[in-house]
Amino acid sequence: QVELVESGGDSVQTGGSLRLSCAASGNTYSRRSMGWFRQAPGKEREGVAALTSAGSTTYADSVKGRFTISQDNSKNTLYLQMNSLKSEDTAMYYCAADPKILLGGWALVSRDYKYWGQGTQVTVSS
Repeated sequence: QVELVESGGDSVQTGGSLRLSCAASGNTYSRRSMGWFRQAPGKEREGVAALTSAGSTTYADSVKGRFTISQDNSKNTLYLQMNSLKSEDTAMYYCAADPKILLGGWALVSRDYKYWGQGTQVTVSS
């Protein structure tokens, strides 16, 4: 079993930065792929960034060059560094994990992930 707990969400101004964290528990085999997803009110959940245990990363076009996904294996923590935030980044952000190695477009498909956190809210305003 895997437990994921997100933190770091906040209200920031346009152009600001935030770093989200996802503390993970459970065996590492069950979280060989990890990702960040977000869902804004009235919209579908969308993949933001993903990372495999081998270090392969995938980003949504909307966040490329602004967001960076990383992990600290010693702390069992996944991060999402978000820079140059825009109002359209406002959403609930979720951490997800799956035992499969998910690459490319598959890494940003929410139904491919088995384990989910409760989410952390990010609000970007001008």
